[in-house]
Amino acid sequence: MAKLLRIHGRVQGVGFRESLRWEAERLGLTGWVRNRRDGTVEAAIDGAPDAVRVLVEWCRAGPPGARVTSLEVRDIEGGFSGFERLPTE
Repeated sequence: MAKLLRIHGRVQGVGFRESLRWEAERLGLTGWVRNRRDGTVEAAIDGAPDAVRVLVEWCRAGPPGARVTSLEVRDIEGGFSGFERLPTE
């Protein structure tokens, strides 16, 4: 199962990307995460459906210091190897 997430709120400058990467790797997921110039964080995640659901729920709150106001989730094609932090787009 693969999903593209767009996380809105106070999600930059609070360690969101690194925390999300750590959670994804802990759950055995692959994909990527990056900041967007519009102030959101975007992530593609792929893996076992239960693990994907757990990470999507984690993204509704994020790490300490984050304040998520909304989360967009849509289906995508998966097939990533590893989990990486991409440059801001």
